[in-house]
Amino acid sequence: MSRPGALLPEQSARWVADVTGPGSRVASVRRLRRGGWHVNHALLVVDPGGAIHQLVLRRWARPGWDADDPDYTVEREVRVLHLLRSTPVPAPEVVAADPDGERCGVPAILLTRLPGHAPVAADIADDDSCRQLAEVLAQIHDIGDRAEGGLAPYRLYFDRVHATAPPWMQATPVWARAIAAVQAPPPPTAMTMIHRDYHPDNTLWSRRRLTGVVDWTQAAWGPPGLDLGHMRWNLVADHGEGVADRFLTAYAAATGRALGEQPYWDLVSLLDLLLDGDGPGDIEPIDLRRFEDHARAALARWT
Repeated sequence: MSRPGALLPEQSARWVADVTGPGSRVASVRRLRRGGWHVNHALLVVDPGGAIHQLVLRRWARPGWDADDPDYTVEREVRVLHLLRSTPVPAPEVVAADPDGERCGVPAILLTRLPGHAPVAADIADDDSCRQLAEVLAQIHDIGDRAEGGLAPYRLYFDRVHATAPPWMQATPVWARAIAAVQAPPPPTAMTMIHRDYHPDNTLWSRRRLTGVVDWTQAAWGPPGLDLGHMRWNLVADHGEGVADRFLTAYAAATGRALGEQPYWDLVSLLDLLLDGDGPGDIEPIDLRRFEDHARAALARWT
């Protein structure tokens, strides 16, 4: 880890020390993987009694977040994490929050640090890892009625009804059929809490065990299939269709649900990625080929 002043603004370090307790100090700082709008740091904070607190500071420090995603706020993530406190879901707890950035300089949350590390390929690809990913997602979805009214409704990142393929995507019959399929009304489904960005990089692992789920800013009230589809295209991109199918089988086993409507949500989740924005971003040609095969498989099961 680095000295606090090398990575963390003095105002932020002072706020962390103050909320930990008078006389506390930030002893070390390590930058974590950046989120879409967040800058995250792992901190060691020493209180006057010599106790060491392992914390994570999430700061809404990337310019433009409040214009592009004004509903993804500190208050939203705090509300979600409070809902999770009495559940078995391995999520961090809120230590302090500065929604307006008055103390920290920018909006921020100070969280407990969960054990574990970002996953490597070996943490994800086998049957037991798929089972763990599925079972934790089932725990999130099992919150159900306890979260109703406490969560914002989900939203998509593309216009489902008026969707069209962007110029950078090769026009193929598969993509034309996929877009037509999602323009139909969604199938009936029970709504619940969804993470909304559930994929391997938002999980933590230790000795091949899933120890935490992070980045709850987008959590919402929505269809479970959207979470499943989001995880599945991530698995397809990094590990192939077979691993994505094993994850879905494990979720069905954990919940006892038939999941007959999942092909629709696979298509919605995939187009939510591909049609969000004007360009391919970091999507490589090999990814697009895998995604087209994924869409073809979903269409074969749905139509």
